[in-house]
Amino acid sequence: MRALLICTYDLGRQPFGLASPAAWLRRAGVDVECVDTSRDPLTDEQIARADLIAFYLPMHTATRLTAPLLDRVRSANPDAIVAAYGLYAPLNQAWLSERGVHHVIGPEAEQELVDIAGSRRREPLDSSAETNTRLTLIQPDRTGLPALSRYALLQMPDGSRRVVGSTDATRGCKHVCRHCPVVPVYQGRFRAVPADVVVDDVRAQVDAGAEHISFGDPDFFNGPTHARRIVERLHAEFRSLTYDVTIKIEHLLAQAPLLPVLRDTGCLFVTSAVESVDDAVLAKLSKGHTRADFERAVLLCRDVGLALAPTFVPFTPWTTLDSYLDLLATIERLDLVNEVAPIQLAIRLLITDRSSLFQLPEIGELVQPFDAASLTWPWRHDDPRVDTLQQDVMQMVSAGAHLARAEMFDTIATLARERAGAPPPARVANRTARAVPYMTEPWYCCAEPLNAEL
Repeated sequence: MRALLICTYDLGRQPFGLASPAAWLRRAGVDVECVDTSRDPLTDEQIARADLIAFYLPMHTATRLTAPLLDRVRSANPDAIVAAYGLYAPLNQAWLSERGVHHVIGPEAEQELVDIAGSRRREPLDSSAETNTRLTLIQPDRTGLPALSRYALLQMPDGSRRVVGSTDATRGCKHVCRHCPVVPVYQGRFRAVPADVVVDDVRAQVDAGAEHISFGDPDFFNGPTHARRIVERLHAEFRSLTYDVTIKIEHLLAQAPLLPVLRDTGCLFVTSAVESVDDAVLAKLSKGHTRADFERAVLLCRDVGLALAPTFVPFTPWTTLDSYLDLLATIERLDLVNEVAPIQLAIRLLITDRSSLFQLPEIGELVQPFDAASLTWPWRHDDPRVDTLQQDVMQMVSAGAHLARAEMFDTIATLARERAGAPPPARVANRTARAVPYMTEPWYCCAEPLNAEL
């Protein structure tokens, strides 16, 4: 039995979602080949020699990029068993089935892929695309994946760059933010990856050249005691290894005593999905924090010496030109200009199939018919100026990748104030020229980074 595991994109990281099922399949005696098409081309020869072809869909962009490859698979190897797995597979089950995918599996896919390989069945097994099964996870097998140095690097303030590895300490999330793609699949559940598995995976990546680890958990503090044990073990073994994590604002406040532990064990920055500084929008998204909470978290992290990298979804159906200016002013006032990747000022709310956003009555009235090409429920803002501003900011960010963050921020602020009929932004004389570490491929989640088709 030969299996071909394919990932089209995973935020510039070496895909954990290929390495973990590869380990399970190889343990079962399956010959496994992994291809990350964001780094290497997929050949017809690779497709033709596989009995099982499984696509890993961790995010929206990866799912869209899979469409032409499904056509190639049907043409080059019509006899292959085709599967899709990962967070975005169950969210797009009908679409995938229409394109010839036999098995649609959720993120907890390892055992089911082994079962499919063993049975060689095209018909779906008696299981669910959700996450009802608890797996005893084993160490991922990264054999055959592109070298870590070919993925996104960590840009340090001194101009140097570090090779980055990635792993997951948990799966799922116990929170139910309405816009988050984790929620329809995990439904408020999370599962801890055994600490030994996490440490062994990191050790293997350090041996392969990793100098920094990016934890891919939706929220590293879903299990704070588990998180602490892992970072303390890693720091004891790898004193020079640094890392970053993603943590909700409410967890940063609730687990404040753990922030010095993160700092002392090598954490360089914490990403937090702030999304908005408008309390009404935060309530609609069920974020679990307020604008005041966000501001307290910024100061809390700064006081202990941790950089906080907030992410945003600034363009929503409830955004106004004035509220966008307020977001920019808040970033400026909190001295976060260098911590915010410019892409975070351009992102538009993504409404996928099965999104919990449909709990809001206005969403059903707002969206247009489902668009299979974009895999979204498109929406237009009541104020066309907001949609136009989003498109123009996105174009500016795409064209200005070479600019410093502060320079791009000022450019965006000037444009936004002009569109709102406000005077140009005042020159900030006391802006901190603080340099912060950041990934060379910006992080985003739960949103569409591409221009919306309006």
